Formats: sequence, structure tokens, C-alpha cells
Amino acid sequence: MPTLLVLGSKPDPVLPPAAEFDAVACANASGYSADRHGLPVPALTAISAVMTSGIGSGKQSLKALHGLRTGALYLVPQFDKQMKLRKKIRTLPITIKTSPEFFKFRLKQAGYRWSTFINRDTAFYQQMIDTLCRHDSQIMALVTEKKPSTGVIALLIGMSLGRYDRFVMSGFSFELTHAYADNPEIHQRGTTLSRHAPTDLQVLRHLVDLYGNLFTTELTVNEQAGVPLLASVVATGDA
Repeated sequence: MPTLLVLGSKPDPVLPPAAEFDAVACANASGYSADRHGLPVPALTAISAVMTSGIGSGKQSLKALHGLRTGALYLVPQFDKQMKLRKKIRTLPITIKTSPEFFKFRLKQAGYRWSTFINRDTAFYQQMIDTLCRHDSQIMALVTEKKPSTGVIALLIGMSLGRYDRFVMSGFSFELTHAYADNPEIHQRGTTLSRHAPTDLQVLRHLVDLYGNLFTTELTVNEQAGVPLLASVVATGDA
């Protein structure tokens, strides 16, 4: 039973025993934690286009990725709603900084490397989520309003590939905290809660109900999203 460990950016992730997984998927700069804890090079990494937009948390993440690498690199675009022309013009600089060409340039400049670059549009990811969630209208309404976090998208990518039978989530907390630095967004927004949390929670609950092959090592994910704790973690009491 091939198992994919999906690693988020939460500080001090609870990791399963090495024998419990076959490959690693990362999100944004969680490759930092994978490297720090001696995990294999990620088979895939999903990174939000926002990382190269110039925001403070993005700059921190780029630094954390220095010297690291991944197998497949998925560029995850913003799930933009329809914008008026005036707003499109105003946000043009950000659009340029989050384009695939600039994105690759900044990551290479930061010393990050990959084997395969995968660029898909918003429609691709929305279709992937719709298919995996079996066309649930309530889930898709949430996704349209606010997309899942990059960590949950990394999980969904892994599920869509058909290579793995089981998935284990580690390093997730539904918060803005990072293992490699103090996220400036926490101070700016006055909260640690991620805006993606409501969508993440509903998507994860739905996936658990549909498939029964999703587990976690994190007590927070178990308590808030209903994802079952991995048996080996329960046995050792590490969650």
C-alpha cells in the first residue's frame, strides 16, 4: 500500500515512522522541514504563486527554500474571481510577479531546483477538486469563495495521481505559523488563523467520508477536521 506523506509548514511537525510512508509531498516552503528532519527529497511540491509576489511571508519562504529541491513542482495560481478592468490594471504588477516565467526565475534565484515544472490554470485545479469531491455543490461553493490552502491542494494533487493508496498529513494546524520564521501576516492581521481554514476543514471532512484512506499525525487536524489519527502515532502517544 504506497503511502504519501503530505507535509505542511507547521513548526515541530509530528512525523510518522519512516516505514509508514513511501514518498513525501510538500507545500510552499515545507521542504525546509522535510530537509531538517531528514526526510526524502519530495516527490512533489505545490507552491502558491503568491510566494513570488513580493509579500513578506513569500520572501521568508524563498529564503527557507535555498539549496533545496523537489521532483515535480506545481505552480498553484490564485483562484481569482472576475475583476473589473480598473482592478486588473491596478494589480498588474502582482500579476507579472506571479506569472510562471517570473515564478521560475525567482525560485531559481533563491537556489531552489526541481525535475519537472507543472503549470496548470485555475480551471484545472477547480476541476481536480470537483472530481475528487465527487461534484459536491456545497464544497465547490466554498472553493469558489476561497480556495483550499496550498497544503490541502498538495494532498489533492497526490490523490489525483493514482499512485498512492493512503495519505498521511503531518505539519498541519490551519494557522499561519511557519517552521522557519515568524510569519509577518500574523502581526498584520492580528490573528494566527488562516483564511483558508474554513474551506480546508470542509474539504478534509468530505475526503474522509468519501475515501477512508486519509490519516494524520496531528491532534489538531484530528480534532478540527475529523481526520483519523495514524495508528502508529496513537500507539506511541506522539500526536
